[in-house]
Amino acid sequence: MTEPTHTSATMSGVTPAGTGYHEAARDHLWMHFTRHSTFEPAAVGGADQRVPVIVRGEGHRIWDDQGREYIDGLAGLFVNQVGHGRTEIAEAMAKQAGELAFFPLWSFAHPRAIELAERLAGEAPGDLNRVFFTTGGGEAVETAWKLAKQYFKLVGKPTKHKVISRSVAYHGTPQGALSITGIPEAKKAFEPLVPGAFKVPNTNLYRAPEHLRDDEKAFGQWAADRIAEAIEFEGPDTVAAVFLEPVQNSGGCFPPPPGYFERVREICDEYDVLLVSDEVICAFGRIGSMFACDDFGYQPDIITTAKGVTSGYAPLGLMVASERLFEPFRKDHTVFAHGYTWGGHPVSCAAAMANLDIFEREGLTDHVKQHAGDFRAALDTLADLPIVGDVRGAGFFYGIELVKDKDTRETFDDDECERLLRGYLSPALFDAGIYCRADDRGDPVIQLAPPLTIGPAEFTDIASRLRSVLSDAAKHL
Repeated sequence: MTEPTHTSATMSGVTPAGTGYHEAARDHLWMHFTRHSTFEPAAVGGADQRVPVIVRGEGHRIWDDQGREYIDGLAGLFVNQVGHGRTEIAEAMAKQAGELAFFPLWSFAHPRAIELAERLAGEAPGDLNRVFFTTGGGEAVETAWKLAKQYFKLVGKPTKHKVISRSVAYHGTPQGALSITGIPEAKKAFEPLVPGAFKVPNTNLYRAPEHLRDDEKAFGQWAADRIAEAIEFEGPDTVAAVFLEPVQNSGGCFPPPPGYFERVREICDEYDVLLVSDEVICAFGRIGSMFACDDFGYQPDIITTAKGVTSGYAPLGLMVASERLFEPFRKDHTVFAHGYTWGGHPVSCAAAMANLDIFEREGLTDHVKQHAGDFRAALDTLADLPIVGDVRGAGFFYGIELVKDKDTRETFDDDECERLLRGYLSPALFDAGIYCRADDRGDPVIQLAPPLTIGPAEFTDIASRLRSVLSDAAKHL
């Protein structure tokens, strides 16, 4: 790969409100998915840890306010495909802000949204030709469910409103998207949620029924058939859509077994159910192709995505829908009464166009396809460690499942997970100079999704840092 051009900006020495970043963050910033007790002083029952403050990024590296350097092993949050510090994206955003900083897409349009919609429709498979912009992935999922409900009402099937999704899958935090999410702990505090969302088994081969673990295709058929079973149980005349990620994120990167999506497509066609490919993480080269459904050879009715469309330089999400689903909205006074103030923001669309220009110029999707095997091979070297049970994923998107006993695949209980992941791994990985995710939404895993610009040398470095941390993990249980 040609070395990308990045900014040479230095870290700012300015601190907010005349105090330290850490204290100001602790006292005023409400962080997302965060245990704030971690950062409270020990005198009031907290752990007395400082809030990590990241101030700069360049390529696949980030720096904190203390000047320490880290590998960004998670691309921010599965977002930064082209790397940090790309001046041309910043310049495109500044130029757009100077021309037209904002205008809504409510019965009006602006050039950047038009250009981006046309470009994305050209990349999407089949007749997925209609682009509806949101500001993030959860909103895109929410949009898809609402579209599915209204579409079936418009075509004379008003009872089709339910959705099927998978166990442990994460689809977002809005009330509808959270209902589709299959993580009970993520939902408990916000119940009751939107009714009509039902769950089926996921494609975690490592945790498959024992009689299926040695036959990927048979397991894929079994898992797909559970979708048909759920549709039959609920009633085909009540089910509107199936929401599936190409590679399921939560639980640790479950790829689809051979034949899985082929069978799911057959099921959806048989029961007149929409297949939604939730590619909030998997699109824009994360698996290899611009849209990951192409990597696995299936044709969805809707794609939901976000994150990598701008590489995180500005917030943007979107739904790409089949022309067939748009058809009823061409008639009479019909309106899809749904939208977001910031959806398709001109500056965000300009960032996306510049981001996709980089993809094309540097051949990033081909780069991922060429080196995905190298990434897997580097991570597979960790399989000799007693704590590593499984390495799985695709493209530049991998999970490493951690186990107590490799022979029996015994996992850790809640107290052990607490000590292992939060007590040891999260801080130890950061101390080792790698930012990634240690997660127990499901069985405990480490997740990796670095910028798409890296290659074999960086894969080896990542594996080496992981080995240094995982080799000592047993001492901390």
